[in-house]
Amino acid sequence: MRRYGKNPDEDDIRSRPNPKGNRPRTSIRPKHEDASEGMVLTVDRGRLTCLVDDRTVMAMKARELGRKAAVVGDRVSLVGDLSGRKDTLARIVRIEKRGSVLRRTADDDDPYERVVVANADQLAIVTALADPEPRPRLIDRCLVAAFDGGLEPLLVLTKSDLAPPEKLLELYGALDIPYVVTNREELYDGHAADRVREHLGGRTTAFVGHSGVGKTTLVNALVPEERRRSTGIVNAVTGRGRHTTTSALALPLDGARGWVIDTPGVRSFGLHHVDPSRVILAFPDLRQGTENCPRACSHDEPDCALDAWVAEGHADPARLYSLRRLLSTRERREGD
Repeated sequence: MRRYGKNPDEDDIRSRPNPKGNRPRTSIRPKHEDASEGMVLTVDRGRLTCLVDDRTVMAMKARELGRKAAVVGDRVSLVGDLSGRKDTLARIVRIEKRGSVLRRTADDDDPYERVVVANADQLAIVTALADPEPRPRLIDRCLVAAFDGGLEPLLVLTKSDLAPPEKLLELYGALDIPYVVTNREELYDGHAADRVREHLGGRTTAFVGHSGVGKTTLVNALVPEERRRSTGIVNAVTGRGRHTTTSALALPLDGARGWVIDTPGVRSFGLHHVDPSRVILAFPDLRQGTENCPRACSHDEPDCALDAWVAEGHADPARLYSLRRLLSTRERREGD
């Protein structure tokens, strides 16, 4: 057995060779300063379709990103083959800081949040006035997610030929949310798309809605070059639609004047991740009144300072009612 002397720096000590012949591991990661910028258009089973300049590039996430996932709307940095040719694959090495996020959880008891869309400016909540019946609690939950994530909401009410919109609009009048009302004929002849398009210019808008409300039909009319399967059948017994969109997809509007992101139909919208202190930011007329609230105030308890603030005439009572209705929806089931 070979034994060495007291001097550990002896020249005759041999280091064990690397049997694989590769370089030793290091914690120093490359900076990828030559990486190109791109935008994630869709994600499918670990493969991400990205727009790089004017090319569509297929990519995968680099191992050094760990569990951090890229979602539709993310701005990313890519290296590798960026030609966009068939059977080529690039690598996403950085996910840039997000300006906004639309998040949801499976239910209110699920601590694991899922980012649905990143960097959207606006959330278009598409709801049918009948067939299927509107679900105000689901609308409320989408509004809370929009306010929490930094997106401006837009209500799109479809099938007005089956039911009037006034009763539903009355619920949201105090919130001053812009809205568009359409009927079934307008969904197919393009008039609905023309009126919705007026709210989309220069913005990235994510479309969400219950299955069967005509969301993807509307998206198809907005971006006719990129039609998606959109024939949703509404179950006559449950009143619920069948999912026809299975993955989120970002589509450019005519003349690069904005982006439309179609998302899968939702049947629930968990809000476990929502912090009430962020929702209040969407109510600037009430925000100052929270300065005297007790610590960790839910804004719906006996000693909440907002009651006195409104009683003194600083804000409309309907606004406080709307805020509390939105915050309380986290404690209710969507179908209530």
